[in-house]
Amino acid sequence: MQQGGNAERQAGRRTILKAAGASLAVAGLGATATACGGGSGSGDGTVTIRYSWWGAEDRAERINKTIALFEKKYPKIKVKTDFQPYTDFWKKFNTQASGGNPPDVFQNAIGFLRKYDAKNVLLDLSGQVDAGNLSMDGFRAGLEKFGEIDGKLLGVPVGSNSMALVIDKPVYTRAGVKPEQGWTWDDFDEAMTKIRDRTGRAGDSGMYGVMYLYDLYLRQNGKAFFTEDGLGFTEADLTTWWTKAEKGVKSGLFADAKKVAQIKPKSALSAELAGSEFTWDNFTVRYTSEGKSEYGLAPIPTTDGKRTGQYLGSLMLSGYKRTEHPKEVAQFIDFMVHDPEVAKIMGYDRGVPTTQAQYDAYRPTDPVNKAIAAYEESLVEAGVLEQITPHPNGADICEAAFLRIAEEMALGSRSVEEAVEQFFTESKTALAG
Repeated sequence: MQQGGNAERQAGRRTILKAAGASLAVAGLGATATACGGGSGSGDGTVTIRYSWWGAEDRAERINKTIALFEKKYPKIKVKTDFQPYTDFWKKFNTQASGGNPPDVFQNAIGFLRKYDAKNVLLDLSGQVDAGNLSMDGFRAGLEKFGEIDGKLLGVPVGSNSMALVIDKPVYTRAGVKPEQGWTWDDFDEAMTKIRDRTGRAGDSGMYGVMYLYDLYLRQNGKAFFTEDGLGFTEADLTTWWTKAEKGVKSGLFADAKKVAQIKPKSALSAELAGSEFTWDNFTVRYTSEGKSEYGLAPIPTTDGKRTGQYLGSLMLSGYKRTEHPKEVAQFIDFMVHDPEVAKIMGYDRGVPTTQAQYDAYRPTDPVNKAIAAYEESLVEAGVLEQITPHPNGADICEAAFLRIAEEMALGSRSVEEAVEQFFTESKTALAG
């Protein structure tokens, strides 16, 4: 979840790295660990837990401030930190998990829960809830259920986001397009045409590789990207989706993929190659930083004028199953998701705060973050939010393949037929593991 972990692979400048969770630097490496999760103790009863996440340097600065608050409240618990760029984080985590030495507590995403649960890496936090060390009360919009898998609490949501259409507001105004809740894919197609014809710009940056958008489209039509144990759609379904995307590029409705690749890490929207782009709502900060225009959040198009298929995604905090300090891990997570001062420090860096107490504690004053809060509130008011589809073991590999193969198709190195066949081949292998 990126929830979160997903769009997080779409590299951008430092500002999106702040929101998405990648980093250009590695710092604060954790201390040498013991065999069981790296927790350590001392003669005076002080214990040390290791905490790892993916994120940029400004995220690290914020997190270190929250850790200082935590250690002040819990003077007998010390926290050693480690952060990496997104891809490097998971490479390192895989190595640590294989060696029986992952961090005691770490940032996590929905696509990895079943994977690491199957490998006996994740701590079921339910026992710590029962013991009173972790509260799952006070979460917004059903987010307390987000990290539950097969009756086990494997992650606690720390920041929510949802898919949105980020638009260049002046471009949409010049084109005479005003997206509203309940607009349809036909309305969207018409909008893309108006933007191209009236402004000389592609309507969208190219939606073919956004797995979580395709998931919403499938959910609108009674399916889903994933079932609990595999893919929830057919080769024919994906062929239809990617064929429409290919036609959009050829007709100029979607941005030229070669030009999009050339201007990376800048986005096609902020580089003025396109009038809009589907991504996570809390990424809006990226466009304001990169571009010269004014950007806004528009609703997801629908199939029937009602159902968007949306849910609140979230980054999570998880614990290591064999940590020597499960109580302290639970107390740490509890503090990070409930303490109001943490919200004031973190802001919307990891998404909108998941608990009502933290949501109320941080009320943004800048236009961009105010718009993010308003957007998520509008989803709640519209009643469109649903529960996320469970992700099977191997979902992270499927997501990476979807993004890579879609780009290859967009660049012309694969036909739609070849791209679909390759994706299903790779996915079947990943999901069989």
